[in-house]
Amino acid sequence: MLNTNNPIIKHKAGLLNLATELNNVSRACKVMGVSRDTFYRYQELVEEGGLDALIEKNRRTPNIKNRVDEATEKAVVLHAVDQPAHGQHRASNELRKQGVFVSGSGVRSIWIRHSLENFKKRLKALEKKVADEGIILSDDQVAALEKKKHDDEACGEIITEHPGYLGSQDTFYVGNLKGVGRIYQQTFVDTYSKIGH
Repeated sequence: MLNTNNPIIKHKAGLLNLATELNNVSRACKVMGVSRDTFYRYQELVEEGGLDALIEKNRRTPNIKNRVDEATEKAVVLHAVDQPAHGQHRASNELRKQGVFVSGSGVRSIWIRHSLENFKKRLKALEKKVADEGIILSDDQVAALEKKKHDDEACGEIITEHPGYLGSQDTFYVGNLKGVGRIYQQTFVDTYSKIGH
């Protein structure tokens, strides 16, 4: 008899106990609503590693065989920091000119692993590199940083004092009604209370 207080594996241990009690795997699986394959997998886990082996381990282990070599990964990361404005396909093409062959989706995967997947994160990495190493910026890097500064100013936070102080309004085309014509929807969102009308 398997006893546990762990709520995560209680039903798994219960399935194994029920099969032992009934002396019938098929009936136990039918009662618990589990396939026989699952039962035998649980049984094998308990035989190999005890009751604690029933606790789910993270099955997503990286498939190292599918990864690019270390030199390619370093080149992609370096290019992302040196040219933050380049997208994944342009970065792939530029790296290809340097003799580093990696697809656009491969570039994206590497960027995600190194937290460089969007323009802002790549700019943050560039700013960190400038602060740490004191490098001199190229024209492209300066242009990218100025673009970020301009975007930050244009998309800054709005301060609203009270409801009705400032709102955001837009008109959307909904469709046509026979005999009426075009139908539009006007939406107004109060920026203080975030309520739409």
